[in-house]
Amino acid sequence: MAQSFLSNVSFLKSITNIKDKPTPKLPELAVVGRSNVGKSSLINSIFNQKKLAKISSTPGKTRLINYFLVNNKFYFVDLPGYGFARVSKQDTEKWKKMIENYLKDNSELRLVLLLVDSRRGIMQIDITTMDWLSYYQINYKIVLTKVDKISNNELSKTKSKVIEQIEDENVMVFSSKNGKGRNELINLLNYEMNLKN
Repeated sequence: MAQSFLSNVSFLKSITNIKDKPTPKLPELAVVGRSNVGKSSLINSIFNQKKLAKISSTPGKTRLINYFLVNNKFYFVDLPGYGFARVSKQDTEKWKKMIENYLKDNSELRLVLLLVDSRRGIMQIDITTMDWLSYYQINYKIVLTKVDKISNNELSKTKSKVIEQIEDENVMVFSSKNGKGRNELINLLNYEMNLKN
C-alpha cells in the first residue's frame, strides 16, 4: 500500500512568506515541534532517504518552511523548530508570525504532526502550539519521538501522561533509529492524504 507513497518524493522549495507557496495547490501535511525534536530524521525515515531533509545537531537549524512534493499528489511541509533558547527574541517573534500565517486560512492543510521528545514530554510551548492548531481547527496528531532512547516502562508512563494531558488516546510513537512506529505513521499518512496506488 505504502510503496508508491515512498517511491517519489523530492525537495521542492523553501519559503518564508505564505504568499510564495508552491503551485499547483495540493493537499498539505506539515510537521512541527521543538528544535532538535527529530523532524528531519522522521522525514528521512518515512521516505527511506538519508539526505532528503538536512539533519543537524545544532538546534534551530531549520529557519524556513520547507516543501517536499510527494507522488505529485501532496506536499509534505517541514516547519521551523521552536523553543530554542539561543534564538533572539526578534527571531522568535518572526517564527511565530511565519508559522501563524502558515496555519491560518490554509485551506490545503489536512494534517499536522506535532512532534514531542519522549524524554521530555509535552512542554508549555507545545501546549501553545496545540492551542493554535485547535483555534484554527486544524487536524493534528501527537508523535512521541526518540523512543529508542528510553525504556519501554518510561515510554508507557510518558504516553499515559500525554494522553491524560491532551485527553486523546491517539498518541503515536516513533524512532528513526529502529523504525518503531514507522509503519503506523505511514498508514496514517496514506489514510489522511487519501493516497491510492
